Amino acid sequence: MTGRILPVLAGLALLAFLTAPTAFAPLFRPFTRNDAPAIYTQTSLLSLTLSHLAIVALAVAASTLVGVTLAILVTRPAGREFLPLARTVTAVGQTFPPVAVLALAVPVLGFGSGPTLVALFLYGLLPVFENALAGLTCQPPPVAEAARAMGLTPTQRLWQIDLPLALPLLLAGMRLTAVISLGTATIGSTVAARTLGEVIIAGLLSSNTAFVLQGGLVVGILAVLIHHGFQAAERRVRGRMGLA
Repeated sequence: MTGRILPVLAGLALLAFLTAPTAFAPLFRPFTRNDAPAIYTQTSLLSLTLSHLAIVALAVAASTLVGVTLAILVTRPAGREFLPLARTVTAVGQTFPPVAVLALAVPVLGFGSGPTLVALFLYGLLPVFENALAGLTCQPPPVAEAARAMGLTPTQRLWQIDLPLALPLLLAGMRLTAVISLGTATIGSTVAARTLGEVIIAGLLSSNTAFVLQGGLVVGILAVLIHHGFQAAERRVRGRMGLA
């Protein structure tokens, strides 16, 4: 019960802070110096948070689409020989740091959200791909026998059996990708993307710890909420499948 109540309370506190940040100024004032402002007001915190979440959502959606598609292709008889290549491609994002991807993407895409989306997309491919691959290849033998006995075509088996059974593992991969992307997206502000990194960078440049705390706390609470949200979805799916 406590594990369910705490995320709700954290979400309500976050919502209250984002809608009326100045009301929380007394809490952050001890972390300021030389009468610096306690609350970041140069840009709306709510607007930055929504922009941050939008970038992360787009990146996770793109990583999921590509990762699952690759996993399906390499688990079909005609594509199994491409499994090593697919693993190499999806591991590229984990090999190159996001900062390096940003540096390479800016000359091509310019400043803004584009380079950040590319970096997050590449960084999130591997968890989704590996989890989808595990879900599609670790089916119980009786399931395959039942599918053959029912006369299902490969396409029917994919959509009616393989993907539904792989869904819990796929959600786990998406959860990992979303949490990683949420934190990594903060560096997007270095290339003019509208993320909560703007608040953290402003605090670092002005030696205002209050700003750094605000950006860090919002990102941290969002990560916890997203983590719990995906876990709840995983439990629900497992429960419907009788795997809880």
